[in-house]
Amino acid sequence: MHQYPPKSTLRTYIDTFLHSWDCWGFTLFSILEREFSFWLHFVSHCHFCLILPIILHIYYNKQLPSYHLARHTGGSGTPQLPTTGLQLESGQSIRIPTSPGWSGRIWARTGCTFDESGAGTCQTGDCGGRLECDGIGAAPPTSLFEITLGAGTDKDFYDVSFVDGYNLPLIAVPRGVYGGCNATGCASDINIGCPKELQVVGNSGEEGGVVACKSACDAFGLDQYCCSGEFANPSTCRPSFYSSIFKRACPRAYSYAFDDGTSTFTCKAYEYAVIFCPNANGMKRSNDPLPGPLFQGRNNGEIGG
Repeated sequence: MHQYPPKSTLRTYIDTFLHSWDCWGFTLFSILEREFSFWLHFVSHCHFCLILPIILHIYYNKQLPSYHLARHTGGSGTPQLPTTGLQLESGQSIRIPTSPGWSGRIWARTGCTFDESGAGTCQTGDCGGRLECDGIGAAPPTSLFEITLGAGTDKDFYDVSFVDGYNLPLIAVPRGVYGGCNATGCASDINIGCPKELQVVGNSGEEGGVVACKSACDAFGLDQYCCSGEFANPSTCRPSFYSSIFKRACPRAYSYAFDDGTSTFTCKAYEYAVIFCPNANGMKRSNDPLPGPLFQGRNNGEIGG
């Protein structure tokens, strides 16, 4: 029988992480600073190198559905992020500045090889065979962090989604202006318990074995799994056997397209940490659910303010 970390492990990790933010002086940020700048803070505890793409939509419109996000250069946009692709080594931490009002999705590519020109491939999360994604979305299956930053006094909306499948565990931890907000995501290694019909198997050697777990939509292409056709509404598209596997392992993440009630969160924050493979051992077994509430608070995210 596998021995798992105590149920408080992930919460202790997050508390320690937030304390380290205070040590770095981020508490100097004020409500006024939120009006002008946000930070995305990427942290990897995976035992392998990650390549992070960042696909963003820069119009001031939080109503656009996340699965239509793409990089644009027109409209009433904000400055682009400095990069749409970067490398994150095990144990490395990178902060990137951004601006209020844009929406984006972030994921990790694994098993990547790129040449000096930036051309190459990844076993999971590939985006057109380039280091810089330049608006191209992730090839499923991929674990996604999706966020819309509020402009002015608007709240941020954020989630972790496995609607397009799963490749590795991640959590997102907001740093709220008005007090704590809910972390979300998943610490479980779903690849270990992935049904055979959903498995994506990697190459031999270090990157072999199950490297990702498909969604039922991607695996079978049926409307009832894809929430399309006559199933394109919440009353007809219901959780399936396969989406329930994801939900049991990761109760705060999207498991299918209409899984909004327990999966969308709000906050007024000035920084979001996106932590890949958050456990000390890098991965966690899929039959051990997220260890209790990461933060106690009201439904859908915000605590205080």
